[in-house]
Amino acid sequence: MTHDAPPLEDYLTGIADAADRLASWCTDAGLDAPVLTCPGWSVRDLLAHQGMVHRWAAGTLRGEDPLAYDDVAVEAVGRAHDDPTAWLRAGADDLLTALRQAPDDLRVMTFLKEAPPARRFWARRQLHETTIHALDALSAREQRLPVATDAWFGPSVALDGVDELLVGFWQRARSGPRADPPYVALVAADSGDQWELEVGPQRVTTHRGTAATGPTTVPLATISGTPVDLYLALWNRGGRVDDPAGLLGRWRASGAITW
Repeated sequence: MTHDAPPLEDYLTGIADAADRLASWCTDAGLDAPVLTCPGWSVRDLLAHQGMVHRWAAGTLRGEDPLAYDDVAVEAVGRAHDDPTAWLRAGADDLLTALRQAPDDLRVMTFLKEAPPARRFWARRQLHETTIHALDALSAREQRLPVATDAWFGPSVALDGVDELLVGFWQRARSGPRADPPYVALVAADSGDQWELEVGPQRVTTHRGTAATGPTTVPLATISGTPVDLYLALWNRGGRVDDPAGLLGRWRASGAITW
């Protein structure tokens, strides 16, 4: 079984919701509070980073050169802003405007494996970018790791985010865990959705469902849980999963997402 990707409008609604929560929770936490899920970051750093990413994505959607974008300078503007939360909200609004104005046949850069068409790619990427960082803001406010009951989003969004990580990010040359000798593992949601990962010394190969090509694809171990718990755990934002072989710890050591 493979999940059904949310419709575009759900991505846009989700971005707006997550950006609002991020801003509100950052206000509650205070600009100098540490962000537990992003070691070394303060809330001010979190707002500057997310506001920078929203502006980068909006510019890319409008045809600007994404490789010419000065992320360091833009983050510095956000960090020094008199009201970094308002600066974040302005960037999120601009991103949503750019997404709504973009044509369905948009042709701009995408950067993940097996990426959807560009407009949906950027809507999807920014939904999960903003949702993950809203969870970071929650961790700063509560000073604890998020748990599944904190989630305001449902299984469909969570499964989509797991898929983006395991298929889109981890199959890239510089992303994901590595292992020598190689092994095979299974990520399984209680919804029936699953991903089989062939983890080798140079790359990860991800199959939606299972490859079922012979004994070499028998999983070494399975990480399982609810869609939301898997989303939190695999994106290194808390969650509680069943992981008897301790694979998650190994993956966090070599493929963790902490930004």
